[in-house]
Amino acid sequence: MAVINHDTREVSFKLVYCGTPMGGKTTNLSYIHSRIGADQRGDLVALATANDRTLFFDFLPVHTMVINGYKTKFMLYTVPGQVCYNATRQMVLRGVDGVVFVADSQLDRMEENLTAWRGMIRNLADNGTPFEQLPAILQFNKRDLPDPAPVAYMEYLLNSGPRRLPVFEAAAATGYNVFATLNGLAQDVLHLFHHGTARGATASQSVSA
Repeated sequence: MAVINHDTREVSFKLVYCGTPMGGKTTNLSYIHSRIGADQRGDLVALATANDRTLFFDFLPVHTMVINGYKTKFMLYTVPGQVCYNATRQMVLRGVDGVVFVADSQLDRMEENLTAWRGMIRNLADNGTPFEQLPAILQFNKRDLPDPAPVAYMEYLLNSGPRRLPVFEAAAATGYNVFATLNGLAQDVLHLFHHGTARGATASQSVSA
């Protein structure tokens, strides 16, 4: 949930990138970090293992616009994609304000995309976060690779339910639509916050980047 720190006059929002192992979650954050000025971002922290480049999360505060005299901060996280890290994913998703699901466009990754998608929905439900009310974006990544899965097919697999999500075709390795994805989610999160329909904001006296 959004965290309001009245001492520092900041409103912080937690955005989480979910998806399959090696699907491009960390690449998204790395690209964003490399393109934002040092005065607008914090350090990018990546914890890795031999099996998956992200073990816990990447952490990147992005300071943006001011809301009623309060500075806005987006805390960007990724979650580990491997099934064995389910508990870690659920922990990182606690208090989330919006999610990007990064789907790998390679045809042989479709089953893994579905597994990761269902796991994300289950983790959110276990945290008491209704997915239907949560700002969310679908990113179809790796569109720059040869013979990617047709967009219509990926839409059928991941975006054919009662709720249709915004979709961005992307190539995180080159930066194509990386910021468009982030901006789309940030706008949805801010819109929900401004209209007073967010799941709640918690006042905090001590919040550190």
